[in-house]
Amino acid sequence: MEIIYTKPESVNSLMEAAWEAFAVYQQTSLQIRAALMREIALQLEALGDAWIHAAMEETHLPEARLRGERARTIFQLNSYADACERGDWLEACIDTAIPDKAPPKPDLRKMRVGLGPVLVFGASNFPYAYSTAGGDTATALAAGCPVIVKAHPAHPKTSSMAAAAIANAVSIMQLPAAVFTHVHDDGLATTHALIQHPYTKAIGFTGSYQGGKAIFDMANQRKEPIPVFAEMGSINPVFLFPEKLATDAEAIANLYAGSITLGMGQFCTNPGLIIGIASPALNEFIQTLGKAIEQIAPAPMLHAGIAANYKKNRLTALGVTGVIIATAVASNADGLLPIPTIATTSAANFLAQPQLQEEVFGPYSLVVQCADMNEMLAVSKQIHGQLTATCMATETEAANSAELIQQIQQLCGRIIFNGVPTGVEVCLSMQHGGPFPASTDSRFGSVGADGIKRFSRPIAYQNWPDTLLPDALKRENPLNIWRTVNDQLTKAPA
Repeated sequence: MEIIYTKPESVNSLMEAAWEAFAVYQQTSLQIRAALMREIALQLEALGDAWIHAAMEETHLPEARLRGERARTIFQLNSYADACERGDWLEACIDTAIPDKAPPKPDLRKMRVGLGPVLVFGASNFPYAYSTAGGDTATALAAGCPVIVKAHPAHPKTSSMAAAAIANAVSIMQLPAAVFTHVHDDGLATTHALIQHPYTKAIGFTGSYQGGKAIFDMANQRKEPIPVFAEMGSINPVFLFPEKLATDAEAIANLYAGSITLGMGQFCTNPGLIIGIASPALNEFIQTLGKAIEQIAPAPMLHAGIAANYKKNRLTALGVTGVIIATAVASNADGLLPIPTIATTSAANFLAQPQLQEEVFGPYSLVVQCADMNEMLAVSKQIHGQLTATCMATETEAANSAELIQQIQQLCGRIIFNGVPTGVEVCLSMQHGGPFPASTDSRFGSVGADGIKRFSRPIAYQNWPDTLLPDALKRENPLNIWRTVNDQLTKAPA
């Protein structure tokens, strides 16, 4: 498949087309948008094994993992289509007029509407579910926004095949072609032009802190700043409470060996930091963790760039004063094979060396040994924003550690009890986002139907005739959606 790169001088025409498509697409019904998303799912499924084989070739991910991710991608599209149609994300609310109030109260009706064309950056580590046809694309389409996808350079063929499937679906639905646009950039000039174009109204990004922060800064330096929903780096701290560890050290270590090496650590929820209290139980945990990881065969990383970054960042982290290698599993000469590594340091050293919080993207985890619970609390207060945090504790320990638990809640978007952070369920109650620098806006997440709200804004209608209102706000509720009418949640007419 020939890859055609979009030149910077072409950006204006494609964005003008997207803006014209927005004028049409934002007027479509929720049912039409949902039907488009379901048709995209069908078109992706029709790609068959050719799409699987393309991703295997470009990402080195195993077939079983890709089949699972394809199923997740199709599920996301169908799930978000259902959510789009239900209309809860519209947050429709109505306060009817009270003419004899002094002063008179007007009739006010509010709902959410799409922002406009959304620029989506494909992720390298999820070539399906967080890429061209992934969650950002699906939720933007649900919100009534055209999408411009900037393909990730690590899997251009995989991305192009998905783009063709989406374009087919748009055509089948007889919608403007520019409802979806696919772009390859052989440098940064086209990307910069897309970010800065006045018709770009929002951005979705999943990737590194460096990349996400650069996009965020550029978007905020525009004449008209726009929202950037970037999910960035996270080391997902795990807090090992002493009573739990004393009774379960071996089981916890085996559990975390699998989580640390899952996908060779190439997940944003990989547990890269483990905090415990120095004790024989913690020593047993570290030893068992190392032995368990030694039994897991290293697999190739996604591509040469990620493998090189892992090698560099691993060596940088291990070069910090006071950091000791506990386990390092040697791999063969293949440059894509990482060295799974467990390192350890004292809490005092961790607190004195801020660079130890930097993400090492891959199968690497640092165990921080605290003197007592007070030092564990001090460590928790120094950790910056995360996607997840985990408490391995007994119920009694957690109940007796209110200050620590509260502090852990402050630093993450999802707090886990006696489990692992890897594995992100696609459902409404999932939160996949956290305080900066885990993401640029902790009020939203990139997984689950709530993600639709990212690409929408509220608008209120005052004293408008019923016939001229959007269906979501009309008196008889023709969409049969849940609305808040005079402070009561109902489907009844207003």
